[in-house]
Amino acid sequence: MDTLQSLRVFREVIDSGSFVAAANRLGLSTAMASKHVAHLERELGARLLNRTSRHLSLTEAGAVYLEQCREALDSLQAGEAAIGLSQEAPRGVLKVTAPVWCANRRFADVLAAYRAQQPQVTVDIRLENRRVDLVEEGYDLALRVTRDPGASLIVRPLCTLQFHLVGAPALLKRAGHPRSAADVEGLGAILPTYVNLDGLEVVGPAGKLRLHLAAAMKSDDTNLAYHAVHAGLGIAYLPDWLVAEDLKRGVLERALPGHETPPSTLYAVYTSRKYLTAKVRSFIDFFSAALACAE
Repeated sequence: MDTLQSLRVFREVIDSGSFVAAANRLGLSTAMASKHVAHLERELGARLLNRTSRHLSLTEAGAVYLEQCREALDSLQAGEAAIGLSQEAPRGVLKVTAPVWCANRRFADVLAAYRAQQPQVTVDIRLENRRVDLVEEGYDLALRVTRDPGASLIVRPLCTLQFHLVGAPALLKRAGHPRSAADVEGLGAILPTYVNLDGLEVVGPAGKLRLHLAAAMKSDDTNLAYHAVHAGLGIAYLPDWLVAEDLKRGVLERALPGHETPPSTLYAVYTSRKYLTAKVRSFIDFFSAALACAE
């Protein structure tokens, strides 16, 4: 029996959740899909799956083997792509880490459009503001606004993104509607714990200003900061994707009108491999086009 095909079947069984679904995707009978997994178990001398009539789950050995299986198949696909032989469509689980502020409708719409184009790719996206080690934690890709992606990683710019220093209208009114750096610095700010905003640069009619914001609260969660701004707890530095509609409706206002921070760049960050797997390449290409158009 073809062990390489058995590896593909095993991966597909896990990704699709059943032997029936895996067999349909690969053009096999359900019985043949089961034989392929049984073949791997015989070769390894270990059970890979716990099977019941309604449920499949990985054994401890199966979980370890699955990661090696994915890596081997991805490497093979990358090698085939390098010499133009790969005809395989993007497929499988794509593990992505991204900032918490990606939890917004605009980003969700792009995810939905990507899924419609690549139905065989399941995006497993984890939103967190900490700096994830892609290799150590098994991620395929990171989305980051960064000036220092890391020497062992490579980046591709996806789009520019504007951040705004915003506050609730009632808070800014009580402060007399700030007009200078000193006025803004006198307000309490909701500061992120994952990046240093001391000396935040804003550009206005008179040129550049450096702001030294005083903390009213610190948080590692952008969504909490967003709601705290609306509650009037303080001003905050938030991405356009979160606050554009609020600024348009007037439920939030710029803390220092006429001044903006320089645009930031959102990057796709990935490990330094010469050739990307089809699922990673398709995601980067799609998001690069979609987000550039959505700016």
